[in-house]
Order: sequence, then structure tokens, then C-alpha cells
Amino acid sequence: MRATSRGSSRPWQRLRCLLLWGICAGCVACGGSLPRGDCLDGAEAGATVYLVSHGWHAGLVLRRADIPPDAWAAQAELPAGEYLEIGWGDRDYYRSPDPSWGTTLKAALWPTASVLHLVALDGPVPAYFPRSEIIAIPLSTPGLARLSRYIDASYQRDAAGRTVLLGPGLYGRSRLYLSRETYHLLNTCNVWTARALRTAGCPISPGTTLSVDALLSRARAFGSTVQAPLATPATGDPPAP
Repeated sequence: MRATSRGSSRPWQRLRCLLLWGICAGCVACGGSLPRGDCLDGAEAGATVYLVSHGWHAGLVLRRADIPPDAWAAQAELPAGEYLEIGWGDRDYYRSPDPSWGTTLKAALWPTASVLHLVALDGPVPAYFPRSEIIAIPLSTPGLARLSRYIDASYQRDAAGRTVLLGPGLYGRSRLYLSRETYHLLNTCNVWTARALRTAGCPISPGTTLSVDALLSRARAFGSTVQAPLATPATGDPPAP
């Protein structure tokens, strides 16, 4: 079923964001900003990646035809779709229909297992996420390949080299996969996304992007806003940690 928006109605969402941000602000001193630049790596843009805000978390949306198959082999396992959205976060929070304070505190204070949330969708991207702020980021072909390899490397694989499917995702044609990475105080969903963009060649410091607002603010310096957020949050749509 086609989704119409991706805001969250779960009451813990903003509180969890504030908790994580408050704790991390006391543990990390933000470094200076990187020199202004773009993500093109000195080359003409070969693809556009979309950064989509979900309120306190942001996902990356890639056009499937742009993804080099040898750079992200696991994407072939997903349902057909013109685009793929990728999110990453705490496993228990992602898989809980109504996360408790215990789940929130555990994710904030202790290293926990993580998952990749993959959604197949058909464009245009703003039509699928009509309430979200969306930033378009141009990448070179080598930059997109590096980003794709970064995502592929995040999967946990079994002894036979297969990805570990945990079940359906939160909305649309989506799936959850076990990630080999650990979610913790200084490695949040927004840090993971910023690291993906940094790997692609974008001038962004992951350590300064603990909140989604910080992530979006830095991305606007090298991307262009193609859709501003609606003032009224959506209801009934699940978040992605």
C-alpha cells in the first residue's frame, strides 16, 4: 500500500530525541565545520540522493537504477521499486510497536544491536513523503558507489555470507535486516547517515550530527531543499529509529 507520510504519532519520539541529544551534548564537544564544498568529488553529478526527514531521524533515498550492483549486492533481495529508502537504528526500538521508556533508555545508555530498514518505493520521492523535509544531494558516480558499499558493509551476514532478514519493516514494501554495527550514545541513526554522506564525499562531520536538525542543517550547505516540511505532523505513521 502506498504510504502518504512518515511522521510519527508515538509519544516517545520527541522525548527520546531530547534524551539522546541531552546526554550526547554532555559527552561530545562538536568539532569545527568542514570547508564548504559539494559531493561531486570534482566530477559531474552522476546521481541524486535524497535525505528525507522523519521528525528526529532521516533516511536516504537512492534511485535503484543508479546503484552499481557490485557495490550493493544485497539490494537485489528487496522488492521491486524505482527507489530504495535506507534507514538504520536500534533493533529493539525499530521492532517494537510501542517502545517503552525501558527500550528508549537502553538504546540511549548501552550499546545495542542494530538493524537496516529498507523500503522499496516508486517516485516521485516528495509524493511518497509529502510531509517531510527533503534535501536533494548530487553525487558523483564514484561517490554513489562508495555510499552503496558503505550500506552493503553494514549488513550482518551468516556463516554462508547471507544477510539476516528479521521480517517486514514499518511501512510499505519494507524489510528489516540485522546490521553488524552497534547502536550507542555516539553512534545514533543520524550519525550513521552522516557517515554515509561523508563516505560519498560530502563535507560533513558525523560527530556534529547527533540530532536530525543538525544533520539537515549541514546537508543544506551542499544539497538543495526540494520540499519543506509541513507544520502539522502526520498521525498514525510509524517512525524509523
